[in-house]
Amino acid sequence: MISLSFLATALVVVLIPGTGVLYTLAVGLGRGRNAAIAAAAGCTLGILPHLLAATLGLAALLHTSALLFQVVKFAGVAYLLWLAWGALQAGGALSVNADNRAEPARRIALRGALINILNPKLSLFFLALLPPFLSGDPARATLELCVLGAVFMGLTFVVFVVYGCFAAAARRRLLSSAKAMRWLNRSFAAAFAALGLRLALERP
Repeated sequence: MISLSFLATALVVVLIPGTGVLYTLAVGLGRGRNAAIAAAAGCTLGILPHLLAATLGLAALLHTSALLFQVVKFAGVAYLLWLAWGALQAGGALSVNADNRAEPARRIALRGALINILNPKLSLFFLALLPPFLSGDPARATLELCVLGAVFMGLTFVVFVVYGCFAAAARRRLLSSAKAMRWLNRSFAAAFAALGLRLALERP
């Protein structure tokens, strides 16, 4: 069940920079290592509803219900655009700024969780990713899906923490340059706006 093939596939998927990675990097650069770990934890927990949906078959319902898909999708689009706007505002959620104040870890984690929760394609992704690695025993299918999902979440957390700590390590050097901070904020804003646009164009 937990084969080298699954681990390699899951690791490749997790390593590819996506919305969660960008969020964790932005938080690490803007607020430091502890905040980056909270961001990684939130993004990881945001995967859980989609894994449960895939396990319970709710992902197929989301796929077949155009209205439900559109509601979740455009909520996700609005949220990504809000994050993009925040990257451009002094003290915003994703701003890289030497004057950023400490923020509760639970708030940082919640934002990370919402990034994944409001992405309706994630449930369908897990519905496609996990079944090929099952043993084929129907009686064990649910348990195996849960175990594979837990391993995937563990890999996600570890990789995101590495990304976040790398960003936090570069924080001090970047904060000494106002030009670098402006470039980073504009880059993160553009990236999240582009991700929002891409999500808006997704179809069930």
